[in-house]
Amino acid sequence: MQVRRLRSLIVALCALSCVSHAAEAPVEFDTAGGDAWTFDKYIEGRVDPSACDEVLIQGPAATSVATLQDHRFRASVPLRSGGNDLRARCIRDGREVARSSTQRWQVRIEDRPRAWIRTRIDGRNILMDAAGSEMAPGAAAPIVHYDWRPRRGNAAPLTLTSRSVLDVTPATTPTIQIEPPDVDGEYYVTLRVTDALGRSDESTSVFSITDGSPEEIDLDDHRPPWISRSVLYGVAPFAFGHNGYDDVRKRLPEIAALGVSAIWLSPVTGAPTEDFGYAVTDHFQSRAEFGTKLQLEALIAAAHAHGLRVLIDFIPNHLAAAHRYYIDAADRRQRSPYFNWFERGPDGQVTNYFDWEHLKNLEYDNPEVQRYMIEAFSYWVRELNVDGFRVDVSWGVRERAPEFWPRWRAELKRIDPDLLLIAEASALDGYYFQHGFDAAYDWTMKLGEWAWNDAFASKPPDLNKLRAALLKSSQGLPEPGLVLRFLNNNDTGDRFITRHGAGLTRVAATMLLTLPGLPLIYNGDEVGAEFLPYDEQPLSWEDRHRLVAHYTKLVRLRKEIAALHSPDMELLATNRDDAVLAYIRRPSESVADCYQSGSALVLLNFSDQPIDLNLSSAAAAARMLLESRLQDRLTGDYFAPASKSLHLEPFEARILTADIESCD
Repeated sequence: MQVRRLRSLIVALCALSCVSHAAEAPVEFDTAGGDAWTFDKYIEGRVDPSACDEVLIQGPAATSVATLQDHRFRASVPLRSGGNDLRARCIRDGREVARSSTQRWQVRIEDRPRAWIRTRIDGRNILMDAAGSEMAPGAAAPIVHYDWRPRRGNAAPLTLTSRSVLDVTPATTPTIQIEPPDVDGEYYVTLRVTDALGRSDESTSVFSITDGSPEEIDLDDHRPPWISRSVLYGVAPFAFGHNGYDDVRKRLPEIAALGVSAIWLSPVTGAPTEDFGYAVTDHFQSRAEFGTKLQLEALIAAAHAHGLRVLIDFIPNHLAAAHRYYIDAADRRQRSPYFNWFERGPDGQVTNYFDWEHLKNLEYDNPEVQRYMIEAFSYWVRELNVDGFRVDVSWGVRERAPEFWPRWRAELKRIDPDLLLIAEASALDGYYFQHGFDAAYDWTMKLGEWAWNDAFASKPPDLNKLRAALLKSSQGLPEPGLVLRFLNNNDTGDRFITRHGAGLTRVAATMLLTLPGLPLIYNGDEVGAEFLPYDEQPLSWEDRHRLVAHYTKLVRLRKEIAALHSPDMELLATNRDDAVLAYIRRPSESVADCYQSGSALVLLNFSDQPIDLNLSSAAAAARMLLESRLQDRLTGDYFAPASKSLHLEPFEARILTADIESCD
């Protein structure tokens, strides 16, 4: 009995000693680990320098020596793809005396090589070199295979020739030469590299043929030609029915029949059920309410089959308060691996814009945040074949990390140079066009303020204010900047037709689709849909105001008339500048010898009164009227060359072009 009691006492004392030792472990990590968006993780922790004169971080990729200072250790630790169990080893006089608890990091980045193409033009020779492609950053392995292929849709077939001294198949060498095709246009070539472990990556390069000669393209300021001729159609799946992607897919034939070029899907990533989608909870998953990722893939494939490109609304500025990273950071504070993922004010609280308390600003000074977001954007290009992005609150990221957007663009355009990248920011701010974006919003310099808002705040519209807004957005815009124009979007409140009626909507739509820029038809505009944004209820698709035919004709004319997709616009004075907006649109290049042939004269009566319009004071327009017989492309009506005035009915619009036969 005495022996048994003695043994129990010894066990108890040992247990107390072990607990005390654990509570005062000489070396311990700051966090328990979590997701890692890097292969080179910066690790910190606490160390007792009286117990440890060295700390080693042991992991599956390597053992790293930590730096010790002020009871702290820090180390840059290499990680491998997947799970990584790390232990901190306390070393004294060359011997291990203690170990930390295990810290587990799950690397979320796919460990793959990185394809990279350098394209050079040497006289008539087009050279592509992939020697700069990089091995995988985690478990490095040499690249052993290069697969080159011309992309579908090129203006003419391409012939690839090997530049290797070895007798090998041209498409499998790191350097190729391309014979210049005979047809002008842009040409895309895709490279797929594969390493010794079977891991692959793709990159695409582009060059152009102009007047029969090859030219290099600088992707920093390159805008694919399809964008300048495009009309977007905004799609919020809520508006199309209760079956999300499937309901949108069923309506694609009607959308395609309008003649639009691309659809812009409202956020389709993970979000709470009660949210429109900007409170993102998972950047890599499809929103369950709309359907599975396979259903989204089917929608994208169906859109492509209808000749429609697909953009998605993407959210880089913040994470939702319901995101597991933020929940962990709020619960465990500095013990959370995601504590430093969020921007914090002087009071230590996570920041947000406006009253968006449920949207937590990301800390873009954290390299892992930047890598996470680039991986998220890239995922949707690689895996779901999207054609571009409308980038939510891009102005917010610019405020906090203006250097991010060029890096982001470089990676996306490395993968696909044909993408369309739209900033939710003012097109008047040249920063966005110089740092990564192809288009930006028709806003004033005031955040979120529609440039046409003041013009349409009165009845009838104030055309002087409208002219001023148009001048600002068409003069001095840095190349290759493009203005995203709209009557409605997800943030414009009551629909334009609700506020102004069908007559004014018809003439405003004509203006929208005849101005320079990138026009947006949003979510039922073509049927005069009336709803409040974020209402999240299916729309009625009844065309009560007979607008579908009008929008369809406008989109068709925008494609047919070269002047309507050029950047050139001249506002004209008339005898009724209070009620009529008049402007000439000229093609970027002359299309005939006849003066002004190829140009379009647009006349818009914004009043509810008939008007006899006199254009004699507008020299260019008067000459056009006197020298050419004109045709109204909306109605097909012709006007004699000697006409000096035109009659406009209330809310009537005319798109006039010279009758080519009269130029002979």
